[in-house]
Amino acid sequence: MSITLILVIITCLISMACFSNRSLFDQLKHYPIVENRNHQYYRWLTSGFVHGDFIHLFVNMFVLHEFGRTVENDFVFHFGDIGGKVLFLATYLMIIVMGDIPTYYKHKENGYFSSVGASGGVSGIIFIFILLYPWSLLGLFAIIPVPAIIFGILYLWYSTWASKNQNTNIDHEAHFYGAVAGLLIAIISRPSIFTDFIQKLIHDFPL
Repeated sequence: MSITLILVIITCLISMACFSNRSLFDQLKHYPIVENRNHQYYRWLTSGFVHGDFIHLFVNMFVLHEFGRTVENDFVFHFGDIGGKVLFLATYLMIIVMGDIPTYYKHKENGYFSSVGASGGVSGIIFIFILLYPWSLLGLFAIIPVPAIIFGILYLWYSTWASKNQNTNIDHEAHFYGAVAGLLIAIISRPSIFTDFIQKLIHDFPL
């Protein structure tokens, strides 16, 4: 069984348990002011396995499954079966944590902000996919096909804009920093992935 599928199953189980258990939901969510006061930094990780509702859960897990399989297979190809799977798991978990850290510092005195969801981790996986296949077509708004590299640029721009202009508990900064974390971890783990990315941008440009 792939690590991607295991992550999807575990996330679904935890999220669905939280749907009917508000106390558990509150214990696992990303809540900067509580993390700061009680040193509950475990929330940076556990919040990635909790979702607000079934639609939120379904969208994140569908995207994780679709992109995660490809990224995990690439890791296995370059690092071997065990090494690749362990690295993929560590990468996903680190992305979730790294995506939450900026909002911790931004909102650690804000009692009104909290967030949940795997979106930061999923963003990182998508951006590793973009490194691998920059000219593959992705669905903008799940409808309009655009090259992955263009999708990535628009995604980062929107996440930056939304974090500054939308007053909601959607953690757009986690989306942005999760994406950046995915890129950094992938490049540090295998520097040649960036060289390959540049070559694909140039030589596979659709004419």
